[in-house]
Amino acid sequence: MCAVTLVLAAAGVRADDSLESAIGKDLPYLHNLYTFLHSHPELSSQERETAKRLAEELQQEGFVVTEGVGGYGVVAMLRNGKGPTVLLRTDMDALPIKETTGLPYASTRFYENEDGTRVPVMHACGHDIHMTVFIGAARRMAALKDRWSGTLMMVAQPAEEIGNGARQMLQDGLYRRFARPDFNLALHLQPQLPAGILAVPAGYSFATVDSVDIDVRGIGGHGAYPDAAKDPVVLAAQIVLALQTIISREVSPREPAVVTVGSIHGGEQRNIIPELVKLQLTVRSYSDETRKTILDAIQRIARDQALSAGMPEDKLPVVWIKKDYTPALYNDPALAERVRDLLAERLGAASLRQQPPVMIGEDFALYGRVKPPIPSLMFWLGAGEPVATPYTSPPLHSPRFAPPPDITIRTGVTAMTEAALLLLRRDN
Repeated sequence: MCAVTLVLAAAGVRADDSLESAIGKDLPYLHNLYTFLHSHPELSSQERETAKRLAEELQQEGFVVTEGVGGYGVVAMLRNGKGPTVLLRTDMDALPIKETTGLPYASTRFYENEDGTRVPVMHACGHDIHMTVFIGAARRMAALKDRWSGTLMMVAQPAEEIGNGARQMLQDGLYRRFARPDFNLALHLQPQLPAGILAVPAGYSFATVDSVDIDVRGIGGHGAYPDAAKDPVVLAAQIVLALQTIISREVSPREPAVVTVGSIHGGEQRNIIPELVKLQLTVRSYSDETRKTILDAIQRIARDQALSAGMPEDKLPVVWIKKDYTPALYNDPALAERVRDLLAERLGAASLRQQPPVMIGEDFALYGRVKPPIPSLMFWLGAGEPVATPYTSPPLHSPRFAPPPDITIRTGVTAMTEAALLLLRRDN
């Protein structure tokens, strides 16, 4: 028995013998694909070579492949008779982070970001594993066509890290040009879970993410004569503190929510009162009602704080709420239960754990938020050291992020293939 199989067995992974054997034989190929993807990361909206490689992989398995959907998006269709359509999605982009893992296949690449700055790039959010599992599942499903009926729709998405990719693909006619799926499936790495472990949460799993900018305006002057000016620095400080009362006093304690001021910029010199201070906020919530409460409160507080400071109407703060936001990801409870029960049966109950909702965003949510809604599910794939306790492995977006590849890939391919077969099985 190989070392990877032993580790999987220790983690409780025991899929049916034929599927486990096939994935085991495929693992060297997938490992090489993973190391290639890890060492060749590309920034959001620059995934040219990554998309090309995934398209080639899918073409080799008999999929009908279309490139350039919503940017560098790839859509691959495998039609296998009558039945439902199941969408499997992966993201492709990497992050502007300098890798410090010390791995022999560590990224040494640099790219120019949106403002032309040359930055180091690495896969610090696990999209390289996501893509490898995606291809591994595609290879298994192509080889197991006698076990399922319907249409498999593989979607490789660009620009997830900046929240644009899913929207761009949908606006480019993803469902109109190809097919409207009956189910959407995806996974995400979770280093707080040991490799070999899965979590299949129901209901809200990822948060709504809103970006809010506030221009705090004032009347400039000399720092020695503050009475002759209206200081936007002091006003900005008062607004920042007042914003903290939104969560503590306006949102139900039973509703998770976050208002974080991540950036404050104003002034050029110590003895000059500036005319403008810029605030940048990230707002996280789950329900549409809580989101509205928070965004309305931000606008009210900014205005009222300025009025209380004696700011004239033409100098009140300007609040910019970005139109394109990432909605909360809601895992369809019935779909989550079906997949969780199947994975518990196939892999063993010890391979499944609970995972509470998180406040990070994931634009996979957009694929299900159409009319009528499409049942969607993103499950967690453990990526920590197999014997690690939570938080001992480097977190997502860390320059040291390096999941154990083989057990993580093998567990992910097994789980994703089993879930796809469940939804496409002939007796549905």
